[in-house]
Amino acid sequence: MASDRTTNRKQQILETLAKMLENPKREKITTAALAAKLDLSEAALYRHFASKAQMFESLIEFIETSIFGVINKITTDEHDGAKQVQLIVTMLLKFAEKNPGMTRVLIGDALVNEEEWLQTRINQLFDRLEASLRQSLKIAVAVSGKKIMPEAQANLLICYVIGRWHQFAKSGFKRKPMDLSQAQLVFLN
Repeated sequence: MASDRTTNRKQQILETLAKMLENPKREKITTAALAAKLDLSEAALYRHFASKAQMFESLIEFIETSIFGVINKITTDEHDGAKQVQLIVTMLLKFAEKNPGMTRVLIGDALVNEEEWLQTRINQLFDRLEASLRQSLKIAVAVSGKKIMPEAQANLLICYVIGRWHQFAKSGFKRKPMDLSQAQLVFLN
């Protein structure tokens, strides 16, 4: 029973941290502010997480699990490589729209002044996303015979997604990633 309570408390801490990251003013989040928001002591936070970096790592793990779970489903269910690319890019933009706090983690905005390895972890996530897009593009090229370089196209698409995420976060979450995206993706394919 205590294990369920611990899991629930950890989840509550992470949800509150993610909610605090949705503040468009981009203020630095301290463990004291997080503890106050939860009506806990800082010591209570550290019973669940060894450090603030570990809290961010848990958010990154959530992002990875969510995104790559959907990518795996897309690539399993959809055999058309071009359609896979469209679905993956659209999902990445929608994920940001639904999770503004997580978007700040993805663009590294929330990781400024945190442990450097957290940004390295995000960079690895981007590499994996680019590899997924590249694989789908290779399938599309094999079927269509188009003369594109999957490596270059995958990089362009991931730069587009990251740019849309940045625009969303830097606009105080007003400029939605999905705005105009379907028209823009025509130019990127």
